[in-house]
Amino acid sequence: MTTTPVVPAVPRGLAGVVVTDTALGDVRGREGFYHYRQYSAIELAQTRGFEDVWYLMLHGELPGRAAAADFAGRTASLRALPADVREALPAIARAGAVSGPLAGLRTALSLLGASSGYRPVYDLDADRRRADALAACAAVPTILTALQRLGEGLEPVEPREDLPYAANYLYMLTGTEAEPDRVRAVEQYLISTVDHGFNASTFTARVVASTGADLAACLIAAVGALSGPLHGGAPSRALDTLDAIGTPDRIDGWIRQQVLSGRRIMGFGHPVYRTEDPRSRMLKSIAQGFGGPLVDFAVEVERQVEAILAELKPGRELHTNVEFYAGVLMELCGLPRAMFTPTFCAARVIGWSANILEQAEDSKIIRPAARYIGTPPPQPVPAP
Repeated sequence: MTTTPVVPAVPRGLAGVVVTDTALGDVRGREGFYHYRQYSAIELAQTRGFEDVWYLMLHGELPGRAAAADFAGRTASLRALPADVREALPAIARAGAVSGPLAGLRTALSLLGASSGYRPVYDLDADRRRADALAACAAVPTILTALQRLGEGLEPVEPREDLPYAANYLYMLTGTEAEPDRVRAVEQYLISTVDHGFNASTFTARVVASTGADLAACLIAAVGALSGPLHGGAPSRALDTLDAIGTPDRIDGWIRQQVLSGRRIMGFGHPVYRTEDPRSRMLKSIAQGFGGPLVDFAVEVERQVEAILAELKPGRELHTNVEFYAGVLMELCGLPRAMFTPTFCAARVIGWSANILEQAEDSKIIRPAARYIGTPPPQPVPAP
């Protein structure tokens, strides 16, 4: 007698299912807290530079002054693209005129991996894997900004080794050095989004890494997951919400209609946090430091959304997530909306790479099961 093996039931979307051990960080949703290694991610964003956090994710400790300077110089020297990749960017930009820089990044990363001779992580030692990760992460901002400028009919701006990560990113995007307060605001946003538990793109990167594939393949898969509007595609959509509301006198009616019709309010809610998103709280504070009508409007929308939900859906917790004030802040800093999610990617690539390197230390492939619910087999095959 043939028996069907019992497959344990798991929540939809693997919510809350522990799939591995990690030393990289965690999200404690009920507390509204997350961390990189042993440090609060928000405290790191408030007190350290981007390169220090990058070093922490790769090496497990914060660098001293000499190590920090060496690491910053080494990563800055990797920003220039190989000739094969640079020469292909105009064609990639033309092909992705509608889909934008994030879609083009997938193609460019594939070419970067091939041009640089990336080999399967399964076949490499830890030093070689780390070298590939550093090179890929340093190249991503150069690729993204070049694709955006090409899409606007402008020439790419070559990276500068004398500027820190965030300042160089903004310089490559605009062709001019940004004001220090805007550089620091973008840097704090970048630090706050380096990693965030086993989100969809990070898990995707680890699944591909578990097959032993090369680093570029792992990152391309992660970018594909990030491109979905339910993951990284929300910062510009959160601003679209503010645009749709338009003026303060329309907030109440617009929000009530959304809630009563069961439609999602972009920029609100998170699958893990059951309290205020700490990233949103920090970014809101930074945005309020700039001030202005957009910030005031966003704060009022947040206030009314929470009040209306308390009235119409008692007991339901719904707060702003990172995308809401990230969109406001990036708008204030002059980034085009097409670059909101790519900017998120320019930070998250660090977390993806750290997860890929950690996963590469484990030779077990990630291979879950599915429960079949179709027509019971075997059915007779009908005659042609």
